[in-house]
Amino acid sequence: MTQLHHVEPQRILGQPATAAIILVLTVRQGSEDEVRDVLADLSGLVRAVRFRAPESGLICVTGIGAELWDRVYDVPRPAGLHPFRELQGAVHHAPSTPGDLVFHIRAERFDLCFELAQHIGQRLSERADVVDETHGFRYFDERDLLGFVDGTESPVDEAAASVVYVGDEDPAHAGGSYLIVQKYTHDLQTWNSLSVESQELVIGRRKLDDIELSDADKPSNSHVALNTITDADGSQRQIVRENMPFGSVGDGVAGTYFIGYAATPDVIEEMLENMFIGKPEGNYDRILDFSTAITGTLFYIPTADFLDDPTTLSVLTEPGPVDTPHDGSLNIGSLNRTDDHGGN
Repeated sequence: MTQLHHVEPQRILGQPATAAIILVLTVRQGSEDEVRDVLADLSGLVRAVRFRAPESGLICVTGIGAELWDRVYDVPRPAGLHPFRELQGAVHHAPSTPGDLVFHIRAERFDLCFELAQHIGQRLSERADVVDETHGFRYFDERDLLGFVDGTESPVDEAAASVVYVGDEDPAHAGGSYLIVQKYTHDLQTWNSLSVESQELVIGRRKLDDIELSDADKPSNSHVALNTITDADGSQRQIVRENMPFGSVGDGVAGTYFIGYAATPDVIEEMLENMFIGKPEGNYDRILDFSTAITGTLFYIPTADFLDDPTTLSVLTEPGPVDTPHDGSLNIGSLNRTDDHGGN
């Protein structure tokens, strides 16, 4: 596990939530100082809302886009922070869409998510504009709306922390993380017209019991096959997914909001390149024939210390413990299970 240095990370890891709101905003020119002040006050706002129902596990993870970082903070960008890279395959497209700020709010109760989102919106009123708001929910036993259990391979406990948090490779930003979000809509009518056996070949897992298909039976263009990333030595590179289903009956819209955290964005970017361009090129992810990406944004997740006071950023050379996050979560050495709510 990567050793972090006397920093307090935001709480990314925790028990799976049953409700979530994801807000993506763009910041108006000239509002940078006010937005920085709002971010510094955010930890207190979260504590105030959570205090009324501490058992709800209310969490808010805040991320900052590359362009806003340069406008708001007078310190170098984190090493991996850049705009989301658009991908255009022969058949499918991963767009890059606007986003300066992201708030990933989750809890066991939707009312608390909504209460916090309202307060954030009010504080940023006339300073930033919401370009995407998605309300997510848990669907049965951690399944997506395609009917498959999602996030089976997400790491847990200390392994999850080493996957998610930046370490000595970028010491000035140790304890931070990266987040890529994409909103996918599903063509459920076409998907549900497939036999279960055909659906299983698209995903690479059995639908009922979530067992991965054997290498002999799993197609090379299945979702599982193309999202399995290995290093040169054969070890698997992982991410932590916190995906959530979403939908609206009146609009006929249903989908999965992909929420992927990692210590470096390149592992997620490799997965996306495999999906949209193909591995080899043209061998794209069959799930994209039924799921369409309509957004795509990359954010850096600074430490809680940095959000509270950006002047605390420094390169620390003496190893030390990671403090307990502001929201009262367990520290990294004793994290709870971190399943995701979508994505295989």
